[in-house]
This record gives sequence, C-alpha cells and structure tokens, in this order.
Amino acid sequence: MTWMRWRPAMERALYGPEHGFYRRPEGPAGHFRTSVHASRQYAEAVGRLLLEVDEALGRPEELALIDVGAGRGELVGALAGLLPGRLRCYGVELAGRPAGLPEAVRWTERVPAGAVGLVFANEWLDNVPLDIAEVGEGGELRYLEVGPDGAERPGGALEAADAAWVERWWPRVAAGDRVELGGPRDAAWAAAVGALDRGLAVAVDYAHQASDRPAFGTLTGFRTGREVRPVPDGSCDLTCHVALDAVEAAGAAGARGSVHSLWTTQRAALRALGVRGDRPPLARAGTDPAGYLRALAAAGEAAELTATGGLGGFGWLLQAVRMPVPRSLADLPGWQTLNP
Repeated sequence: MTWMRWRPAMERALYGPEHGFYRRPEGPAGHFRTSVHASRQYAEAVGRLLLEVDEALGRPEELALIDVGAGRGELVGALAGLLPGRLRCYGVELAGRPAGLPEAVRWTERVPAGAVGLVFANEWLDNVPLDIAEVGEGGELRYLEVGPDGAERPGGALEAADAAWVERWWPRVAAGDRVELGGPRDAAWAAAVGALDRGLAVAVDYAHQASDRPAFGTLTGFRTGREVRPVPDGSCDLTCHVALDAVEAAGAAGARGSVHSLWTTQRAALRALGVRGDRPPLARAGTDPAGYLRALAAAGEAAELTATGGLGGFGWLLQAVRMPVPRSLADLPGWQTLNP
C-alpha cells in the first residue's frame, strides 16, 4: 500500500489528469447540487452584484467577471450576455472547456492578472487540497497519512509553516483532535485577490472561525448526491470546510494594500441582492393562477437559497480592492478595513 499525506492524495484524486474526480465528464453537477444548480435566481443575484461592481468602479472600458472553480461554466455562461462589448468573462477551472459554453467565455486554469471587475469563487476553496494533522496522546501534532483505500496512520511532525499556521489559527487542540491545515487555501485566495487591479473578490463556502473550529475536522466525500467515506481514489469529491477568518487575512495581504472586507452569510448577502423567499399573496391564486404558481415556485427556490440551515448558511467573504463597497451590500453589518 502506498501511503502519502492528505494534500498530495487529494490533489491526485480530485485533479489528476487520468482519473481526477473534477475531470470526469459529468462534472460536479452529476454528484452534488450547489447554489448555482438550485436556482437561476443565484446567477441573477450575482449578475446584479456584477452591475453594482461596474457602477462602483466608474463603469470601466472593460469589466471582468472571473468565475473561479467554474465547474462546467453554469454561472459564467448564464451571465456572459451582460454588458455587451465591455464584459470579459473567464471560467477558471482545471477541467477542459465544456461543450456549449458561449464563445465569449475564456476558459483558463489561472485567474488572469491585472483584471478590473468581479472575482467570484463559489465552493472553490473547500476543494483546494490540504494536509490534515492529528494530536497524539503526548500533545504533538503529526501529519496524517492516507492509503488508497482511505485508511489513515500517523506520519511525521509538522513543518514550521504548518506549525505556525496552527499556532495562529487553530490553537486550542486536545489529544485526538484533527486539524485541517488551511495554508494552501490562504495562498490560493491571496493569489486570486492579488490578481485584481481593482474590484471585488467573493468567496462562498461552508466555513468556520477560530471560536468554533470543529474538533474532529470536516473531511468528507460526496458521490452521486450522497455523503460517503472520503477515499482518495478519484471516485468521489473530497471536501473540507474553510477557515474563512484565515482566508480573510490572507486576502488582505494578497491585495498589497487595505481592503474593505466583510464576512457574512449567504442568506444576508442574497437578501440584500433581492433574493427573498416571501410567498405571493394567496388572493393572487384566484385572479392569476398561472402567475401565482410561478411566483410560488420562485419563492420556494429563493427560500432554499437563503435557508439558514442549508445553502443560506454558507459563509460569504467579500473583499473590495481599491473600490467602494457595492451599494446593496453597504448596509450589511461587519464591514471593516483590513491592512496587510
């Protein structure tokens, strides 16, 4: 059996050129349902945010929409028709360009440098591979190694950079606790924010902060809509929740200057952008039955996107780089100016 640390095992299982999960032809939508797949209202809300970013930036000659972790291009493809002649759309994804994507969408493996506009990363950071460590009986953190069947064993002691990350971001540990070492996510987000010349960067993911780190970790697998044992063989998604407070600090550092930063919930952000789950008046059923049913279906979709115990519980990290805060989001509590 070949043993390796979790990070290279995830890298191969998710993105390997031959059998990587994210290179499979069915794409992520064949295995799980994200907000993008739940309702077109999600893309419409991101479109409204994009227009507000355009306004806050003074309507530049060229505006970028950069969809990071684009899957099969569902989000960026839905928005490619906005602002004809000025909008430059990018799908950032390791998998090949999907069929049927609008020609205007540029497909790339890297966030383009020097862009002005909106970077939007929906459920991307949770799939950035990382190492996992466990606290032994003596209190020492050691990397966990994993075999191709998902079995684990203790490995070596933490390297200096990972030990420093734990000291700052995950300090309260006890024997048997697991720590998901978020340095690679911090670096990935810092690079994405740093690629913006001006604009707004948004990361959306299941998340935690220093006050509520999960003692036993969050690593899990998903296959065909079901949670499964995490096995790094390319047969399932491998995901861990995101230490979004660490990511927030990394984004500020990557911007090479102060940024306006907010960590909020998807429920709060989408409601500010006009997505609401209010039921239509029952009286409308008698005067406009078809319209009532359409409005009821739309309300149901909006409710799913904003449900506190479901999709609405996602963390939204918004970081405005050398631009004002978009007006719909300006009244949300918690905005602060962060310096690197």
